[in-house]
Amino acid sequence: MTEKKNTKGVLLRLGGYIFKEWPLFLSALAFTLASNQLSLMGPKYSGAAIDAIEFSKGTDLAPVWENVIKMAVCYVLSAVLSYFLAVIMIHLSQRIVYTMRKQLFEKLNTLPVGYFDTHPTGDIISRISYDIDTINSSLSHDLVQVMTSIYTVVGSLVFMWNISKPMILIFAFTVPVSILFTRYRSKKVRPLFSERSRKLGELNGFAEEMLSGNRTIEAYGKQDVISQRFNDRNETAMNAYYNAEYYGATLGPSVNFINNLSMSLVAMLGGILYMLSVGGKVSESSVFFITLGGVAQFVQYSRKFAGPINEFANILHEFQSAFSAAERVFRIIDEEPEPADVPDAAELSEVEGDVGFSDVSFGYTPEKTVLRDIDFHAEPGKTVAIVGPTGAGKTTIINLLMRFYDANSGEITLDSLPVENIKRKDLRKAYTMVLQDTWLFHGTVFENIVYGKENATFEEVKAAAKAARIDSYIESLPDGYDTVLSDDGTNISKGQRQLITIARAFLSDAPMLILDEATSNVDSRTEIKIQEAMSELMKGRTCFVIAHRLSTIQNADNILVVLGGTIAEQGTHKELMEKGGFYASLYNSQFS
Repeated sequence: MTEKKNTKGVLLRLGGYIFKEWPLFLSALAFTLASNQLSLMGPKYSGAAIDAIEFSKGTDLAPVWENVIKMAVCYVLSAVLSYFLAVIMIHLSQRIVYTMRKQLFEKLNTLPVGYFDTHPTGDIISRISYDIDTINSSLSHDLVQVMTSIYTVVGSLVFMWNISKPMILIFAFTVPVSILFTRYRSKKVRPLFSERSRKLGELNGFAEEMLSGNRTIEAYGKQDVISQRFNDRNETAMNAYYNAEYYGATLGPSVNFINNLSMSLVAMLGGILYMLSVGGKVSESSVFFITLGGVAQFVQYSRKFAGPINEFANILHEFQSAFSAAERVFRIIDEEPEPADVPDAAELSEVEGDVGFSDVSFGYTPEKTVLRDIDFHAEPGKTVAIVGPTGAGKTTIINLLMRFYDANSGEITLDSLPVENIKRKDLRKAYTMVLQDTWLFHGTVFENIVYGKENATFEEVKAAAKAARIDSYIESLPDGYDTVLSDDGTNISKGQRQLITIARAFLSDAPMLILDEATSNVDSRTEIKIQEAMSELMKGRTCFVIAHRLSTIQNADNILVVLGGTIAEQGTHKELMEKGGFYASLYNSQFS
């Protein structure tokens, strides 16, 4: 029942996309009706030509040629209309796929950060590309086939009813058998296509992860290990793909056998009835009477009748694949977006940068608490450093500051306002972030820096680059600030990418700054120069700094030592050194 409900839901949703393009759909429907009607007229004229030969004994060929010409015209016009139908369906499917992919990507931009923390990037990319391409294939090809098949089956049935009612009884047995068998097999095959899509998504996710870490893999000589892991996943995906295709492909030949059996019975019964009609055993008014042309017509219509049923069985496994792909796409589209702001959320105009944490506790999952009873106060224009071992919860504090996640308990305030009562967009615009993992997009150096302030002038960009100590390098490039960076800036060094992101942060006029190991990818000499520039440019801004090298945060106004999800110590560098606690031992260990 659940599978039936899901299939119906997917069909309705895909139908919604189709009906939004109703002019193209109605045009396609009109071309389908016209093309198939002309195709159905062909056997009628073919049978009439045979009867004309039989009755005239070959002496008067004028009626024969007249019917042959009519038949040829019908088939030619049908072919032309079918061509235009195919073109229309390609346009229709592309429109639908464009809309679907646009909705999917826009939905991804509304999802909370937590979604991307729990879903592999490769699997998401697989849904945007492979799954939507699978839907496109079914809409542009299989949908035309189904529309054609329905009209052909109904039309053929009407023509066969008018030719011979006794002969049509054969299909009263073979058609139900085909339908029941198709339904039985489709229920077995549907889960296999869902599994295929899932395994291909997992394979893409693993490949994306390993390719992004190619340097590390080679540095540790783990190529063989990674290749074996990829081969294992590749084999699993291949087996899932094989099972879906194999069991889906067996449906067509099985139904084809049933249809061929019906064709044989039609030919046998038609021959018997014709012999009885020629021998005078039945009168022309009898339902059992049939001419040779009538037998020929019936055989042709029975092929047209059985052919679409067989074709539908062949493409049914493609529909199963499309339904599975659509379910994966709709699953993202149906994800809950980031919660909306409260109705009376405040808009920030002048931000002072007064930040407070009061008894804040948080966990990414209910069963595991990451932060417990966090209390601290960051005064406007002051620098707060956060230190501690890996996994202590330093980055989690930053996530809460930006409201990528909401605290489970306690209160976080900005300028005495609870962050839940501030519009997310305004809250995040109040911060500029420089992360350890740099992010640059495909574009010029200028475009990547100006990303921090889109209306900035060229002089402002140069000043920011100079402050970040990257101006000389940029000017040495062949095209200077117009040099195009490849995806994620892979055509420059990691340290230079870091400096460009720092320049982007300098350009931003946000009143607060977050630095998460922002100088981890530059040499010590450049780091000292950047710290000097930061000290000047960050005046008047509230700054949060995560650092492992404690020498870089000695001048911080307040240092938070996070251990096991709690603030074990806090104070200035001098105060913490005098305490002789964990911070002092951590600091002294740098010189051991």
